Amino acid sequence: MAVDIQKEMLDRLQKRCEAAGVTNVTPVQGGRKTPNLEPNSIDLAIMVDVYHEFEFPWEMMKEISAAMKPGGRVVLVEYRMEDPAVPIKLVHKMSQAQVKKEVARPEFQLTWKETIDALPRQHIIVFEKAADEPPEE
Repeated sequence: MAVDIQKEMLDRLQKRCEAAGVTNVTPVQGGRKTPNLEPNSIDLAIMVDVYHEFEFPWEMMKEISAAMKPGGRVVLVEYRMEDPAVPIKLVHKMSQAQVKKEVARPEFQLTWKETIDALPRQHIIVFEKAADEPPEE
C-alpha cells in the first residue's frame, strides 16, 4: 500500500506502476490525521522525509500504530538535525532524540529498536510494535 494525502500523487504513482508492470501496489488516499489503513493490516510502514511534514503527528502516529500488526515495524528516514553540514532547511531536519520522544510514546506501543546511519545525510530510525502477549496458563 502506498499512502499519500494528495490525489495527484496517487494518480501519478498508479500510472508509473502500470507503465512498469507493477501490480502489487495499492494506492490509498490518506487524510491529514489518518493514513486510512485498516487496524492490524500492515507489518511495515516506511516514511521517507515525511514525518516532519505531518500537520497532526500525534494523531497520524496513533492511526499508524493501530494499523500495525503486533511485531510490525515503523521506519522513519529523516535528515539529521545533529549534522549542521546537511544542506537542508532546519524545518526539514529531525534529531534522533526528537524522533524517539515523539514516536516511542506508550500509547503507540512502539519501541525504538535501532538507528541506522548508513545514509550520508539521513537517519534510518526503526521502531517495533509490541507483540501480543501469549495467553497465561
